[in-house]
Amino acid sequence: MKKLITIIVLLIAIGALGAWLYANRSDKEPTVTTLKTSRGDIIDAVGATGTLQAVTTVTVGTQVSGIVQDLNADFNDIVKKGQVIARLDPALLETALETAKANLVNAQANLERQKVALADAQSKLKRAKELSARQLITAADLETADVTQKQAEAQLKSTESQIVQAEASVNKAKVDLDHTVITAPIDGIVIKRSVDRGQTVAASMQAPELFIIAADLTKMQVNANIDESDVGRMRPGQNVTFRVDAYPTDTFHGTVKQVRLNPTTVQNVVTYSTVIDVPNPDYRLKPGMTANVNIEIARRTNVLRIPNAALRFRPTKDIFEALHQTMPPELERGFGRGPGGRQNAGGPGGQPGQPGTAGQPAAAPTASTPAPSGGTATTGQAAGQPNARQRPNAQPSQNAQQQSAPRQGTDGQPGSDQGGRNFGGGGRGDFANMTPEQREERRKRMEERMASMSPEERAQFQERMRQRQANGGGNFGNGNGGNFGGGRGGGNFSAGNGGGMNGGNPGSRNSARTPDVAANSKTPSASNATTIDSLFAPLPQVETRGRAWLFINKELKMVNLRLGISDGTFTEVINDTELQPDMDVVTSVVTAEMASRPANQQNQNNGNPLMPQRGRPGGPGGGGGGRGGGR
Repeated sequence: MKKLITIIVLLIAIGALGAWLYANRSDKEPTVTTLKTSRGDIIDAVGATGTLQAVTTVTVGTQVSGIVQDLNADFNDIVKKGQVIARLDPALLETALETAKANLVNAQANLERQKVALADAQSKLKRAKELSARQLITAADLETADVTQKQAEAQLKSTESQIVQAEASVNKAKVDLDHTVITAPIDGIVIKRSVDRGQTVAASMQAPELFIIAADLTKMQVNANIDESDVGRMRPGQNVTFRVDAYPTDTFHGTVKQVRLNPTTVQNVVTYSTVIDVPNPDYRLKPGMTANVNIEIARRTNVLRIPNAALRFRPTKDIFEALHQTMPPELERGFGRGPGGRQNAGGPGGQPGQPGTAGQPAAAPTASTPAPSGGTATTGQAAGQPNARQRPNAQPSQNAQQQSAPRQGTDGQPGSDQGGRNFGGGGRGDFANMTPEQREERRKRMEERMASMSPEERAQFQERMRQRQANGGGNFGNGNGGNFGGGRGGGNFSAGNGGGMNGGNPGSRNSARTPDVAANSKTPSASNATTIDSLFAPLPQVETRGRAWLFINKELKMVNLRLGISDGTFTEVINDTELQPDMDVVTSVVTAEMASRPANQQNQNNGNPLMPQRGRPGGPGGGGGGRGGGR
């Protein structure tokens, strides 16, 4: 009996062990997560916040001081131009007017007295002249009479000026008295009243505020604060939708009117005020409301859409091995399996090889040959061996004399392997053998990397690139045998002497097409523009390259795509020949090995083209560098 129980226990233990081993077997199929493509609308919009306000508001004040005697307008009252809306106590100003009038009468009486004095002086002077002619008075008496007449004339002119001053004082007193009556300057609605009846207002250095009147609240505007990173995509006439907290279920519409050039900086964040015209026929929108604005940059209607998660998915070598599938050749180079492996970013410049013919390459230059830009050429090490990034004046590697010979460029000029590589040296050219879609994919990765940087990191990266160019190095494909497989004999993307990212004289994409800035500059004087907004050209159509993966017959199938605008969740697919609506696109693949890892490490690199892959030096994108020479 004991022996039977022992056998049963052993059988149960063996069964449990077998079940555990079966559940945790290494050949367990990966878990594939997919989403469906669809057709619909995509809107590329910029979000911001703003404040509603009337198009025209007028502050009504007073030029004179006094006590508010009457108030004929209140909040929300509709007023007409010229309507009396308030009165001040006129008692003091009426007294001032009477005083001014009395001074005027006094000045007029003085004028009459001076006229009489002048007439008397003139008659005395006439009599003195007659007596002097008969030598009945002395010459001194004649002179005295003449001086008296001139003094009377001067006094008359002084009295006339006093009358003018008195009349001006009377007019000022009348104007001040008229200003005790406050009238509406425009047709509108009273949106603010700042005083009450019986309150004293004092007008000294500035006019005190009595009312604020808004003109025609059926037309309002939103002042939205647009971040400096988005202001370059703002154009007058763009459609705008926004919501306010007062009506959370309603959507209001408007149009961009103006992007003002006056920046506002708050905590090192620079924003620009964008004015949006908003109709308000039912008066539901009130001044001061906070609007959550979406400015429509581009819209596509009933287009094929793909989830953005599917565009971020990047299969690894482990995923292909788990699916028992061969990795596509274009991904082999991306994962560092080219003849040269992931190597240096390029030497400081290389000596061009001698011209050769097709099938008969010329002799490769030795490492001791001086480089045109003063540097020494750098080549890759053995396949699969990682190497540190070389500096501009680095010494040649151990395999510098084992590089392959250069090949002939497309324009008959000698190519070279001595120059900079495409993110790595040695082996056949990576970008030189890539299709245009693959080159755009590599460029897109760099754009994604730039987009994921903070503004400070982006500025530091750009500064490093400028320093490299200033030191004689091309940036992304400038140089002899440059970054994108270009060589001295006509590069794929660029040409020039020097090497790779760090070395050589910077080349250009097409130096013969350097734009004439002076001839093509848009200035207000040249274009007769009245506003700066009219000088900006329409926004170009967005088109990028991307890649998606289908899961068909338990295998991953790659689909190269031309992409348009994105709303953050979906992206427009321009070429929909292979991809159709309601097709499943892969967003993630979890293998048995990944499932056995801790939860926080399962998908840390899956779908991220910038992170190094597990167990591989250099990670994706570290393929063999391009050889010199033409395409």
